[in-house]
Amino acid sequence: MDSTVLLQKPAAQRDAIGGDRRQDRRYHLQLELKWKLIRRRRVLDTGTGQTVDVSSGGILFDAGRHLPEGLNVELSIAWPVLLHNVAPMQLVAAGKIVRGDGRRVAIQTMQHEFRTVGIPSEHRNVLAGATHNPAMRTGAATFAAFGKH
Repeated sequence: MDSTVLLQKPAAQRDAIGGDRRQDRRYHLQLELKWKLIRRRRVLDTGTGQTVDVSSGGILFDAGRHLPEGLNVELSIAWPVLLHNVAPMQLVAAGKIVRGDGRRVAIQTMQHEFRTVGIPSEHRNVLAGATHNPAMRTGAATFAAFGKH
């Protein structure tokens, strides 16, 4: 056999990536958000935007302008579901910017948690009782369920 002959696929097949290689399922959700660009625990810039898609491993969002790769960002995302049909929630996610394409920014999520936002006083008793019932709690398990189908 002639060792100078190399078996190669056509260039189009060689250069193509075999489908989406992300491990986590992405959910196309357009939710309002606020972002903070952070370096060394200092807020460098802030802005508003909207999510494009969300997964348990990362978030793609429209920041309204280009944000530099490699910096950390914290997102406060308006969550569309009320906690116990009473309290508005937000998903707070922190991560590193892994890529940007114009206004669109992708982050790899490092931390996340759900927080309540401004609970009306007439509903505080309902939530106080719910936190003692494990079946009524929310948090990281809700977000971690993304991509586990």
